[in-house]
Amino acid sequence: MKKVLFISYYWPPSGKASIHWPLKMIKYFPEYGCLPSVMTVEEDTFSQKDLSLLDQVDKNLEVIKTKSFEPFNIYKKFTGKAKDEQLVASETISLTNKSLAHRISIWIRMNLFIPDARAGWYPYAVKSGKEYLKRSRADAIVTIGPPHTTQLIGMKLCKIFGIPHIPVFIDPWVDIVYYKNFKRSPLTLLIDNHLEKSVIKNATKVVYVTNTMKADFCRKYANTEHKSEVLFWGFDEDEFTDFKPAENKSEKIILHAGNIFDFQNPVNFWKTIKNKIDRGENYKIKFTGTVSPGIKQSIEENGLTAHTEYLGFLPYNKLIAEMENAFCLMVCPTEPRHLPGKLFEYLRTGKAIIAFGNDNAEVEEILKDTNAGMLFNYNSYAEEFFTNVPSFKTDTEKLKKYDRKNIAARFADIINKL
Repeated sequence: MKKVLFISYYWPPSGKASIHWPLKMIKYFPEYGCLPSVMTVEEDTFSQKDLSLLDQVDKNLEVIKTKSFEPFNIYKKFTGKAKDEQLVASETISLTNKSLAHRISIWIRMNLFIPDARAGWYPYAVKSGKEYLKRSRADAIVTIGPPHTTQLIGMKLCKIFGIPHIPVFIDPWVDIVYYKNFKRSPLTLLIDNHLEKSVIKNATKVVYVTNTMKADFCRKYANTEHKSEVLFWGFDEDEFTDFKPAENKSEKIILHAGNIFDFQNPVNFWKTIKNKIDRGENYKIKFTGTVSPGIKQSIEENGLTAHTEYLGFLPYNKLIAEMENAFCLMVCPTEPRHLPGKLFEYLRTGKAIIAFGNDNAEVEEILKDTNAGMLFNYNSYAEEFFTNVPSFKTDTEKLKKYDRKNIAARFADIINKL
């Protein structure tokens, strides 16, 4: 059985959405000839906690926890926040906050933290990784990014010990959408591009969670097609064992699950919802996760505050329960390479999906292929979606390839063939 060390900054009890993919790969790997272990931080001070996820971690799994320098603790002091105050992801990079402290903190984050704000984990993780690998064999190292600091940790350890490195790209690196509308210095970009190139060049295999991201990286780095793989984000069937779709007859709930930022604002769609409400239709908007100031402002400007509920962070099982009660599910891809993880969970629910994204052909293709919903650009009023809702019947046979157990089988096969 091949031993595989996963390096992931986020790990239970962190409630960060990006842990679900490695968590499920690790869950199923032993069935396919791979014995996983995990290296992570002692404490993630940024993301919300989901204690229920601890129950999904095998008690026999070896988890190595290391120290890390956390710049967000300094950020709290600099911006006048309490030490124990929970940070809101969408607010930390919001353009609506014009305070000098906020603007300075953004400049520091964009230009001095390379490749990202988790760079302070690198020396601790490399040190602990070396100690672990001296006493315990690993046949491959899998790193999950972002944060892409993990990719640098994996590359360093693999060079030292001669182990195959498989970086997994949940999102892009140098031009990740979070950098949109922010200025990064030429020197910062030069260094960051060099680091990205080094990881791709030295990797044994590279895994992307979307076809468009793979194509983009392969265009950027010639002759990497042969070692590039696509393993979709997917969903875990076990999470839906007790799922019972319910239609709320008294109100039609439009649910957006997960964080939503200013640059994901379908400004005219809110007008469509308000018009429907004014005509006597009973619609309600629900958001889980963090909601940016710009989105909240649009909701208020369109007179939808009384018809909107901000649920905040929810444990994963409660999030699934909210999906049960929804009339339709809303997802907002940030750019053409982005396949939001929640899209696959949405697909599994069988509920109608309304997506907003400019030029996101991959999301549109999946929705059409599964007959699950429609994609609109961010300026669209999307009125025709509601006309078409009765015709959306998700093709469950086409969902099987998105089951994480099947994805884990493919990933294990890639590793077993190294």
